[in-house]
Amino acid sequence: MSLLQVDGISKRFGGLLAVDNASLSVPQGSITGLIGPNGAGKTTLFALASGFLPPTSGRVTFADEDVTQEEPHLRARRGIARTFQIVQPFQGLTVRENIAVGAYLRNKSRDAALAKAETVAQTVGLAPLLDRPAAALTVAGRKRLELARALATEPRLLLLDEVLAGLNPSEVRDILPVLQQIRRSGVTILMIEHVMQAVMNLCDHVYVLAQGRMIAEGAPRVVCNDPAVIEAYLGHGAAARIRAEGGEHA
Repeated sequence: MSLLQVDGISKRFGGLLAVDNASLSVPQGSITGLIGPNGAGKTTLFALASGFLPPTSGRVTFADEDVTQEEPHLRARRGIARTFQIVQPFQGLTVRENIAVGAYLRNKSRDAALAKAETVAQTVGLAPLLDRPAAALTVAGRKRLELARALATEPRLLLLDEVLAGLNPSEVRDILPVLQQIRRSGVTILMIEHVMQAVMNLCDHVYVLAQGRMIAEGAPRVVCNDPAVIEAYLGHGAAARIRAEGGEHA
């Protein structure tokens, strides 16, 4: 079953066609990747799926219901949550209080929201830092906090916008099991990512967006061998290296 379906969606900003007749399907229980060069329109597509931007044309369906015209808070209540590429925690609040902001969507009392925050912190590896100010977190900590705030809304679908960006290889390795555990808990994931080894190891299916258009889709290793993808995004050297590294980890 497809949990999220985007059909023929386009977004025009004046003379710029940022997303051009793009379609994708995210099966329930999957981790689906969205890759492509910088400026391809990936974050715009996320904004269209989550309701932060209205489409110029096309349709967004969630759990078999048309949500194309719904505001972001209504989609959040349905179970769509997203992270943002530029992480901006509430600097004056603790880690616990930041996570509780997301938890208030489904927990009306302060005690219930704070309890939910503690549970989510355990999931993402922030439990030892719950009472620290968010301003004191490292880049990796802030990334986990952004993930935690979205997870605290109890989503059915989690849209991750470059959650691994800015992390070193060790930090990337540490967070991959967290994402796998989130999927095992029943949350479906659609992720924008440039860390291709993570895409290869995590994703069941990958879509490639270039200049606003979908140019390829398929299993990660199939996509990495697609001549159009190599030309538009990876480059021959990077594609060969990813295939070699994927073989090592298979």
